[in-house]
Amino acid sequence: QVQLIEAGGGLVQAGDSLRLSCAASGRTFTIYHIGWFRQAPGKEREFVASIRWSGNIPRYGDYVKGRFTISLDNAKNTVYLQMNNLLPEDTAIYYCAAGRGVSHSYIGSYEWWGQGTQVSVSS
Repeated sequence: QVQLIEAGGGLVQAGDSLRLSCAASGRTFTIYHIGWFRQAPGKEREFVASIRWSGNIPRYGDYVKGRFTISLDNAKNTVYLQMNNLLPEDTAIYYCAAGRGVSHSYIGSYEWWGQGTQVSVSS
């Protein structure tokens, strides 16, 4: 089992930045991908970004490329999501997720989920 604890959400204005963090514990050596999904009210959960636990290969959803950066500190077992130039449409609950699946954007690749952190962006 892997446990994930997120931190860093909040309320900001359009154009501002936020950094989310997700600390992983437990059997972290079993993780293949770790990353972020988000879910806005009335919408399905969607892929934001992920990174390979071994190899540090980042992947991004199309709508966050160039604005968000995912990074991994293996020494701290912590993944970060730096979000710049936030837009109102980025408002959602952001979930950290980890799993053994090889498809980085497929939600089924992720077995372990954090509790979620709210990000709200006002216009």
